[in-house]
Amino acid sequence: MDRRRFLAAAGAGVSAALAGCSAMLPSSGADDHDVGMTAQAFRPYEISVAVGDTVVWENTSTRAHSVTAYADRIPDDAAYFATGGYDSEAAAREAWNGSDGAITSGERFTHTFESPGDYTYFCIPHEGAGMVGVVRVEE
Repeated sequence: MDRRRFLAAAGAGVSAALAGCSAMLPSSGADDHDVGMTAQAFRPYEISVAVGDTVVWENTSTRAHSVTAYADRIPDDAAYFATGGYDSEAAAREAWNGSDGAITSGERFTHTFESPGDYTYFCIPHEGAGMVGVVRVEE
């Protein structure tokens, strides 16, 4: 077999083998959630909502993640939020062990924003990789 024919056949075989792979990924329909979690990023990085809106985060990757507010980067009168139900950033960080406060693949976390302002949050295990996001709440 000549080289071109071999490469064409090999390429077709790889394409056919990979064609069904996307069906194995968790659902990430845009209507299902507001913010998705990839391996090391929140998508979108920034989202704008109105006061009283609920934001839905969904883990669209295979890694465990958290949604943890930076205590000093939310409005003064805002309710603190973190997966696992922690009432402070310190408590969420202290409790993190890979399962406490973790969102695994396909799981969701929701929070309703009652105060206007910017809310910056992060993923505890992937903070060093820059996994940070912002919710901008407008009146």
